[in-house]
Amino acid sequence: MQIVLKKKTSELEFIALMAFLMANVALSIDSILPCLSAIGNAIGNSKNSDLQQIITMIFLGLGIGQLFFGTISDSLGRKPSVLIGVLIFLFSSFICIYAQSLEMMLFGRVLQGIGLSAPRIICISIIRDLYKGNQMARIMSFISVIFISVPMVAPILGQFILKMYNWQSVFYFQVLFSFIVLVWFFIRQEETLIASMKIKLTKNLFINGTKEFFRYKDSVVFTLISGCMTGGFMVFLSSSKQIFQDQYGLIDEFAYIFAGISFFLGVATFLNGSLVVKLGMKKLSTKALYLFSFSALAYLVLFYNTQNPPIYILLSFMGIQFLSLGFIFGNVTALAMQPIGHIAGIGASLRGFISTIIAVPFAIIVGLFIDKTAIPLFLGFLSCGLISLFLLRFLPKVD
Repeated sequence: MQIVLKKKTSELEFIALMAFLMANVALSIDSILPCLSAIGNAIGNSKNSDLQQIITMIFLGLGIGQLFFGTISDSLGRKPSVLIGVLIFLFSSFICIYAQSLEMMLFGRVLQGIGLSAPRIICISIIRDLYKGNQMARIMSFISVIFISVPMVAPILGQFILKMYNWQSVFYFQVLFSFIVLVWFFIRQEETLIASMKIKLTKNLFINGTKEFFRYKDSVVFTLISGCMTGGFMVFLSSSKQIFQDQYGLIDEFAYIFAGISFFLGVATFLNGSLVVKLGMKKLSTKALYLFSFSALAYLVLFYNTQNPPIYILLSFMGIQFLSLGFIFGNVTALAMQPIGHIAGIGASLRGFISTIIAVPFAIIVGLFIDKTAIPLFLGFLSCGLISLFLLRFLPKVD
């Protein structure tokens, strides 16, 4: 159901605009992946576990920033909050460009994440302002089709820019992309938080919103599941360079392999847009969680305590994992947000913060064990899947 608003944008343009706003996150993460070795050389640190943090720390910033921006967007409005966040991102990008040490690079990445959290979390609030239920899940799925295409293109783009220019130019491209999308957003998108729904910004606003959030079991459970699955996804992102470039020696092929794996995520996300209307969000995401868990278990049974299998076998299993994730992410987010539309901004911020606080430590810990094989990655996948299935037991059984 849609709120009655004067809108400049058609549904198609709305989907594209929200997708590109959210895509800033994926672009800022995935376009950097081929540059990690070059960045390590520039800042004088080539240790794999340290370079992984260049990826994971931006997620920490995303989690922290969501608490702030989700709350103020319920008071100031969606558009001003997006502006503040993007300006922080632009400033922090230059910190990364001129970083001379790992510490300064990580500081810039955390700050980038804080800035990116604004468009990332507020997009979800905007969608929740306008849609609900399976219709919201449908819109989220179509947005995700474009959003997921970015991980397919970003590493290839990053690798191309790196070869033509240098790693700093990848950050310059991110700055240009973010600025163009911000201008599009302000010209074409109306404010979706109507005046009567604005909440006065007080010291108790966040406290009261938090209490309200924890009143809804579905929101809490699906937020925890989101954290588990994001943790598994984050482990893959931070360790993909180490697995494909270091373990398999596929340096030039890395960006294309990453794009191929992301394709499975995109296919599932696209199919989810139609299947969710027929099966419902809970049933579809539950089936996907079982597939995700059993696939990881099968890999461990077949290859535990052995060397990495041929690359085509590893990619086949990863394809199944990412196919499953495509049916999980959008539905779990919609399920968490469904009961809390009246506090969409604070609710979205809490959902994002809690899931990030679960995911980041998990990714860092599992990443430390990824050395000679991909086994720790699949152990991480299995752990995430089993914990998520256990959490579903606290909700009414899905028919």
